[in-house]
Amino acid sequence: MLKVTEAPICEHCGKKMSQWETPQMPFAGSTTWHTEFLYICFNDECSYFVNGFDWMWNNYHRTASYRHMIDPGNGLASPIPVKSRQHLKEAIIEK
Repeated sequence: MLKVTEAPICEHCGKKMSQWETPQMPFAGSTTWHTEFLYICFNDECSYFVNGFDWMWNNYHRTASYRHMIDPGNGLASPIPVKSRQHLKEAIIEK
């Protein structure tokens, strides 16, 4: 596991990922994140995000998707769920 010190490029669309400020007290006063920000791909044309709507509907009958996320503290990638194109964008630190 490696720390990520520069904005990575999304492996699904090739666009630079943005810093997203993690919530500091999301659940009953305890944080679920150990870093101040995460890297998230906010490209609305990213195939991972676009295809996620179909996948979520076909598998769970939910109108939602996910975006590609990388934890800068350990370099691990994972999906972060979103319910619309605008969801989470209010906390973008760096575009």
